[in-house]
Amino acid sequence: MLNKEEAAGKIIAVCTAPKKGMIKHDVGEGLLLEEIGIEGDAHAGFMHRQVSLISIEDIRTMMEKLPDLVPGSFAENLTTEGFDLSQLKTGDRLRVGETVLEVSQIGKECHTKCEVFKKTGDCIMPQKGIFTRVIKGGRVKTGDTVRFDD
Repeated sequence: MLNKEEAAGKIIAVCTAPKKGMIKHDVGEGLLLEEIGIEGDAHAGFMHRQVSLISIEDIRTMMEKLPDLVPGSFAENLTTEGFDLSQLKTGDRLRVGETVLEVSQIGKECHTKCEVFKKTGDCIMPQKGIFTRVIKGGRVKTGDTVRFDD
């Protein structure tokens, strides 16, 4: 059973890309804009999927098939470590740095196959990706704590 008071992890990468369909790159920090997403990211303003998260633990599992994967390879905005994203459900709120994010979707249907899928025949984003809305904006940077919002 998940103990929300004790559950905490950290951000190990903040990733953006200027265009959709590109691998995102770790920029170290970003400004999350309320109900929009990460400033300067191509997915900002995309309805309820404003900021995406995936765990480094899940990326490491995929690295067994494709060792050169890095944070951002799955087009996620925030790469977490030590926080069990699989325990989240729609409506849960997370405090990340100065921000508050609300889980709006878990997983997604991929209409076009990404480069990772083309190389390995598999992708973790459809099952493991967490999508959120920005409820309270602010700065997020590598090293920030990820925890449930009170």
